Amino acid sequence: MTNSMSNVEYLKGVIGQTYKVLETDVIDQYQVSFVVKQDDVLQVLVTLKNAGWIQMSYLSAIDWPDENKFEMVYILMNWERPVHVQVRTKIDRNDPVMPSIITIYPGAKYYERECHEFFGVKFPGNPDYEKQLILELWDDMPPLRKDFDPQAYSDRKFTKREYSEDYKVLSEEPSKKAKRETRKERAESLKGGPKS
Repeated sequence: MTNSMSNVEYLKGVIGQTYKVLETDVIDQYQVSFVVKQDDVLQVLVTLKNAGWIQMSYLSAIDWPDENKFEMVYILMNWERPVHVQVRTKIDRNDPVMPSIITIYPGAKYYERECHEFFGVKFPGNPDYEKQLILELWDDMPPLRKDFDPQAYSDRKFTKREYSEDYKVLSEEPSKKAKRETRKERAESLKGGPKS
């Protein structure tokens, strides 16, 4: 196994020699990020998988409403060369479409479904991307978009309740926290006091 910085240099060579890298960010000796054009993402992922980055650790999006873009982020891991790789690209926010990568990383099927649910990104090539995964019976805009208003959603979906500022203790028994503290003090006394 080589050291981590030579792994980063190796990665820069693997990607930089073949693809136009818009930006490279060496986050630390174990993480590097490449920003590439949307059209290059699938080929970059194939190249990385062939070079040993066989584990898809995560796939998600970042919402940049001021730029009218989503930034797609793919995180890969290689166990032989312990460096996490982020492959990033920006796509249109009004019509967010990113080709599926399930032919490269089959486990991405569920990440793509989650990304579709929370951001509205479409993944042609994944036959299940529109199936609900987490948000059962959701009928509003995707909730992780920055223009989603959770207060407005809550006001529409749930009846308004008024709560008083007063409360009363229903039980005079010691709280769980007090019981826990008592047990802790007893245990420390048996051990000879707290360790410093």
